[in-house]
Amino acid sequence: MVGLGNPGDEFAGTRHNVGADAVALLADRHGGRLRAMKGHQALVGEVTIGAARVALAVPTTYMNDSGAAVRPLLRRFGIDDPHALVVVHDELDLPPGALRVKIGGGTAGHNGVKSVQSHVHSPDFVRVRIGIGKPPGRQVGADYVLSRPSRSERELLEGAVVSAADAVELIATQGVEVAMNHANGS
Repeated sequence: MVGLGNPGDEFAGTRHNVGADAVALLADRHGGRLRAMKGHQALVGEVTIGAARVALAVPTTYMNDSGAAVRPLLRRFGIDDPHALVVVHDELDLPPGALRVKIGGGTAGHNGVKSVQSHVHSPDFVRVRIGIGKPPGRQVGADYVLSRPSRSERELLEGAVVSAADAVELIATQGVEVAMNHANGS
């Protein structure tokens, strides 16, 4: 399970970091700790969710180079099936607070997802997409995703981060189809 975001305090609390926030929440919920792993560009932890042993990771690369962190982690944990990779990320094409789970597909212009696809040589991984909405007016997308949301929007995003963590737990315990039915039906 990989949560995308940007490293550093200047990006904490931004729309672009909701994926990383969801994975950090999972670590907290299950008594894990995300720590730097020697030779890897990520904070990594292992937890048990139900009966499943799950590796959690947040790349310490910038979003646009997330795949450079993900590919070595897949090798490290012996994962060769892209369906076993779950990427949690922000999504401009969904309204703030909405949540969707899907397998594969395009990148919708998301540079972190593009990087993961490029490095793992497949689009067929599971995505847990947290809606952040489109930028208002003529605001540039990059400026929007790297900014902090208003209080009301932040509350929606915090709820979506919790829902994303719930969806990842469903994926780990009951499978992606159950998580898709649950998340995409609400």
